[in-house]
Amino acid sequence: MRLFFLLFLWPAVIFAQTPAAMPTVSSALLVASPMRTYALRLKPGQDLRQQLNAFVELHQIRAGAIVTCVGSLTQATLRLANQENPTVYRGHFEIVSLVGTLSVNGSHLHLAVSDSTGRTVGGHLLDGNLVYTTAELVVGVLEELDFRREPDPTYGYRELTVYPAAPASKRKKIVKQ
Repeated sequence: MRLFFLLFLWPAVIFAQTPAAMPTVSSALLVASPMRTYALRLKPGQDLRQQLNAFVELHQIRAGAIVTCVGSLTQATLRLANQENPTVYRGHFEIVSLVGTLSVNGSHLHLAVSDSTGRTVGGHLLDGNLVYTTAELVVGVLEELDFRREPDPTYGYRELTVYPAAPASKRKKIVKQ
């Protein structure tokens, strides 16, 4: 009986807080959607970012996210924090993290890789990340959302805005060949 309480009832007790005790989140930031997932594998020599962009275009993904990615690279090309130009690393690297949002309206992806000593570096994913042996990805698609990039007045960058997806009757039909 204690195990039942711990597994099933305790979470309800934890989350059954009064509204005053609950953290507030702007309703403009709180949007939900079911998620469909795709699993794909990239092969040696393929460019990680270019292949992701091609996948997004092929499937006309309006709101997606990287669920997971593991693999290896022979070249990593990143834009490091607060830098304008790319930094290129050559060698053999393990992909230790790939995160971000995907959309035909613009994606925002960060990659972290480690070398043979465990040294890890990360930044914005750019073209020029070449697969060594494999890149195994799971991509989630949020079908009821539409990610867009719009100027944010704080710094002037084009930042994520989240909208409900257009009704299915108004979306372009995808013809698969």
